[in-house]
Amino acid sequence: MKMSQLLSPQLIQIGIDGSSKETVIQSLIAILENNGLVSDPEQAFLDVMDRELQQSTGLEKGLAVPHGKSTAVKKLVGALAVSKEGIDYASLDGEPSHLFFILIAPPNMAGPHVMALANIAQLARSEAFRSKLAAASSPEDAYRIIKEAEMGD
Repeated sequence: MKMSQLLSPQLIQIGIDGSSKETVIQSLIAILENNGLVSDPEQAFLDVMDRELQQSTGLEKGLAVPHGKSTAVKKLVGALAVSKEGIDYASLDGEPSHLFFILIAPPNMAGPHVMALANIAQLARSEAFRSKLAAASSPEDAYRIIKEAEMGD
């Protein structure tokens, strides 16, 4: 599943506040909740944190992809937050993370979840994509950058 099919400008936040992995995940889940996509934000948080305890989803080059499976959602949902300053997310390269894609799927929905993770990984390989997205001035701008990158696939 392409990120442009999962996201909309309403599911993107530029300038996320947060000083820790937990506050970032809570903020991302709040975006989903505010858009009616999460029925139980506390359960969603616990499920994503459970996955996070297995292995950090703070990848390299400023990217973090917290994800998990939860009964708090009825379908695969996602949101994006961008931090200009960067947040310590215990990433694999030890650098601050700037781009935070969250994915939460129902327990029985492995296929679309894995496809969405693969799509994020493919897009994020491009340094130009990461730089443009980190510099996005608005949710609409970020969404346009994602759509343009997907068209270049």
